[in-house]
Amino acid sequence: QVQLVESGGGLVQPGGSLRLSCAASGSFFSINNMGWYRQAPGKERELVAIISRGGSTNYADSVKGRFTISRDNAKNTVYLQMNSLKPEDTAVYYCNAQIVRATITTTWGQGTQVTVSS
Repeated sequence: QVQLVESGGGLVQPGGSLRLSCAASGSFFSINNMGWYRQAPGKERELVAIISRGGSTNYADSVKGRFTISRDNAKNTVYLQMNSLKPEDTAVYYCNAQIVRATITTTWGQGTQVTVSS
């Protein structure tokens, strides 16, 4: 069984910063793409950022220049550094990973709440 465990969410004022972490545990060969998604109340889940095993990244237009995704392959961990946070960034943030075992499966974390409010 593979698990993704997220941490780092919380309450922050507009303009502030947070760093999310997501660590994969269990038995697997490797991890391909890892990413962060978010879902605000009443809205669909949307992609925030994604990073390949080699470090190539893509970002949603709404977070470009403010958020940075990175990963540590040795620790099977992906990070999301969020700066200049806005109230519209408020959402539950989910980690996602393509886990390579006998087949490649997509695994989700349990989600962590990020609230941007004064």
